[in-house]
Amino acid sequence: MIKIFIFLTLFFADFISKKIISNLINLNEFFFVTFFLDIVHVHNFGISFGLFSGKISSGLLIFIGLIISVVILFMMKYAENSTEKWGYLVILIGAFSNIFDRMLNGFVIDFIYLHYKDFYWPAFNFADIYITIGVCIIAIQTLKGLKDKSSLTK
Repeated sequence: MIKIFIFLTLFFADFISKKIISNLINLNEFFFVTFFLDIVHVHNFGISFGLFSGKISSGLLIFIGLIISVVILFMMKYAENSTEKWGYLVILIGAFSNIFDRMLNGFVIDFIYLHYKDFYWPAFNFADIYITIGVCIIAIQTLKGLKDKSSLTK
């Protein structure tokens, strides 16, 4: 039950944040927050960092996203421990959030823009953060598992 609550809470946090941005900030407009963070309203027609923007149809990206999500669901089902399962769940929340956004709009709304002097990171959203956190959780668990297995063989 807690997983459903967390899923819905994070999903709606992403959805509402994108709605607020699209209603309050004009497309491609920047809103200064700090010397390293701006809020911006951009439409991402591609995948991560805008790759393949305009090269692949929105419908195909949705289909590919759903296929990958099914694979992640199976990986979550067969995960070795609960921490890994949480990692997969957080990835799925991010994936479903961006898929839903693309289904509604034909693109994904990105709005968090990090930069420092002449260094810029492409804009992203909460769903992207969820995916990154999930991947980090799984990577840490995998490294812990490798460490545990190597200590057993010594």
